[in-house]
Amino acid sequence: MTTSSKVRCALYAVIAVVALIATWTQNIAYLGSGVSFMPDFLSDLMVNAATRSFTFDLLLLTAAVVVLMLVEAHKHGVRYVWAYIIGGMLIAISVTFPLFLIAREVRMGRTCPARPSAIA
Repeated sequence: MTTSSKVRCALYAVIAVVALIATWTQNIAYLGSGVSFMPDFLSDLMVNAATRSFTFDLLLLTAAVVVLMLVEAHKHGVRYVWAYIIGGMLIAISVTFPLFLIAREVRMGRTCPARPSAIA
């Protein structure tokens, strides 16, 4: 794996960890407020125009990300893409998509020949 690929993987890992902390601290706080998670959570996503905009934006971005994950998994032979997609629904897509990108980088590093460096 190239140095730039390793840097990308490290960046993806940092994003995944930060996303996990950012989303789940809020999910735990929400659950601690005495609400029933799914019914109240889903209705709270539609409280006003700002939350509806953000909700629809995230859902449509997720749809595009899932299509990209399926195409790239097939193209590069990344296994268990379904686990990243289901994980995105259960954990957070902002956590599992960077993990998928790490798996993709690793797989590409194993299957794609290294590019020769330019000789001046």
